[in-house]
Amino acid sequence: MRELERDSSPEFPACSRVAIIGGGRLGNALTGPLARAGIDVLGPLGRGSDAAAADVVLLCVPDAEIAGAAAVLAPGRLVGHCSGASGLDLLAPHEAFSLHPLMTVTADGAVFAGAGAAIAGSTPRALAVAAALAAALEMRAVHVPDDARTTYHAAASVASNFLITLEAAAERLAGEAGVERQLLVPLVRATVENWARVGAERALTGPVARGDEVTVSAQREAIRERAAELLPLFDALVDATRALAGRDREAQLV
Repeated sequence: MRELERDSSPEFPACSRVAIIGGGRLGNALTGPLARAGIDVLGPLGRGSDAAAADVVLLCVPDAEIAGAAAVLAPGRLVGHCSGASGLDLLAPHEAFSLHPLMTVTADGAVFAGAGAAIAGSTPRALAVAAALAAALEMRAVHVPDDARTTYHAAASVASNFLITLEAAAERLAGEAGVERQLLVPLVRATVENWARVGAERALTGPVARGDEVTVSAQREAIRERAAELLPLFDALVDATRALAGRDREAQLV
C-alpha cells in the first residue's frame, strides 16, 4: 500500500457526470460533498438503475449487492464501488475502480475532509478517476490492491467498530459503579490523541503496563461479580496488553 503523492491534485474529468447508486447512509453522505466540489452528480439513484445518463457510476450498496447492481448498468460506464473488503472482480466486465472512505458514516452523515480513502483501479484511467474523486472530497488517497483489501478492512473494523464495542463494555462497567458515560469521554479522547501522537507502545498506561498484577486480579474479580459476561473480553484484552507492554513473560512467572 502506498499513499498517493499529496502534491498532485488529480482533477475529475471535465464534462463527466457521476451517478451515485444507493440511497443509504454512504450514498447520501457522498452526494452533497461531491456536488459542492463542482462535480455533476446524479442521484442517489435506486438500486437497479442502469445509470445510462452518467459517465461514471459509484455503487454505494451492500457488498452482497455490488455484482447485481453492476450487472444492470449500461455498458461503457466507468464503474466503482465503495466496499472496503471487496475486489474489483465484482464489477466485471466494466472498467472498474474502488473508493472506500476510511471514515465512519452514521445517520447524521460524515465529514470526509482529511480522512483516508482506499482506492484501486483496473486501468490507469480508472485509478486516476478514483484518486480524483478522493481529492474532490479532500481525502488522502492510498492505493490498496485487491490482495490486501480484506486485511485493510479488518484494520478499519478494529480501529472503529471494535472500539465502539470496547467502549460499550467500559460504559457497562462504569454504570455498575454509578459513573455516567460522559465522564469517560475525556479519557477516551486523550488516549486516542496520545496513540495518534506517539504510537501504541508509548501511549499505553495503566496497571498492566506497570506490571501491577494485584490490581489486575482485583479488577477481574470485580468484573466476575458485577458483569461476568465481560470476563472473556477482559481476559483477552489483558493478555494482548501484556504482550504490547512486554510483560507477558513476567506475568507467567507470577
